[in-house]
Amino acid sequence: MESQVITNPEEITTLYREHSRFPSLSKACVGPVITSQYGGKYSNIYTEWSQRDLERNENVKFCRQYIAFHDDKSIVYSGPSGNCTEIKGELLSRDSPSGAMKAVIRECSNKGEEKQFLEIWSKNCKVKSINLTGLKKHGKVFDDDQFGCLVWSHSETHLLYVAEKKRPKTCSFFETESPELSGLGDEVETLKADKKDSVIKGEQFVFYEDWGETLVNKSAPVLCVLDVESNNISVLEGVPENISPGQAFWAANDTGVVFVGWRHEPFRLGLKHCPNRRSSLFYVDLSGGKCEQLSSDTKAVCSPRLSPDQCRIVYLECGVFGPHQQCSRLCMYDWYTKTTSTVVDIVSRPREDGFTGIYTSSLPGFCWSADSQRVLLNSPQRSRKELLVVDINTGAVESLTAGSSMGSWTLLTIDRDLMVVSCSSPNCPPSLVRNGHITPL
Repeated sequence: MESQVITNPEEITTLYREHSRFPSLSKACVGPVITSQYGGKYSNIYTEWSQRDLERNENVKFCRQYIAFHDDKSIVYSGPSGNCTEIKGELLSRDSPSGAMKAVIRECSNKGEEKQFLEIWSKNCKVKSINLTGLKKHGKVFDDDQFGCLVWSHSETHLLYVAEKKRPKTCSFFETESPELSGLGDEVETLKADKKDSVIKGEQFVFYEDWGETLVNKSAPVLCVLDVESNNISVLEGVPENISPGQAFWAANDTGVVFVGWRHEPFRLGLKHCPNRRSSLFYVDLSGGKCEQLSSDTKAVCSPRLSPDQCRIVYLECGVFGPHQQCSRLCMYDWYTKTTSTVVDIVSRPREDGFTGIYTSSLPGFCWSADSQRVLLNSPQRSRKELLVVDINTGAVESLTAGSSMGSWTLLTIDRDLMVVSCSSPNCPPSLVRNGHITPL
């Protein structure tokens, strides 16, 4: 069969416009279980999609709600609830563990100036709106997948996020004193002294190395904590100066913060597509500010995930440098015994059962089963991505989608063993697949 080549510009434009209407699924989260008056259980599922708007010449993001009726073993019914709604200016969002509140990092333009706000929403209204730009505690909040995070504490009293470190103001050696200060009397001498201390002369053109492609102007991230009750924002101390923290989350019982730290040496540039940079897992204690290294100093790690029982942390680990997107091992750190073990090692050749190794760049945000005994992930296996379930006690790996003809699978989230997955193939755009439960042990 001969392939047809389209050369007419109008036909090409029409075809491109048609294909640009297919949205891509980027995020999903499952709400708390609700019991109806008739005894049935259901959960609301929130999803985020992105789509190209050719008239506006930009990518637009929108959300859509679904409802899933389920019992302890299977999905009884699932379907959309309402229409799509565009999301504007929202950089990050996260529901609290109980589902009672939602935190949003939003960026908007006010009189030509870009500002970032942290909003707290309850079920019925916006409770708080904090001007992060106006507080000047830090620079811009990171919303990327490499460093960015927005995490509620287990007690729902604090929020954790990552932002650029605040830098001192600079000016030229030849810049003169501002007229409004020079015309005032002795009563503003203290103000002038404070201003001189806060401005560094001659460093307005100092170069700060950033992390490169898709991470431009991101050089020195810091961990920030918001006290929801008092609105006080603090930058965590104790993080070593030679690392950049990211992918952070609250440790068990909110005693501290666990994060991945990337070394600044030998250079920052190009981290996005070089996941084999030297990095380690760290823990910083909130009470004393002490920072402790939890993983090897000679490997590259990413995607730490805390188990529902708050006893274990799984993460991906690979060799430093060498091939990009190389096979990773799945490691586990026991929070109470302080020991690290390898759950799934690097696979050099495909095993007899067909497993070729873990080749994913990150774990899903929520990847643990409810019993904290299994980890779910998606990884390329030969010509497509499959859903894999790993027993952390035995290291056994089982494919949940082996033999399926639906294409490549992506796990978006799992909550109380309720999975939300998407599927796509060369002839089928990404779509939300009917949800399902994993089989209990």
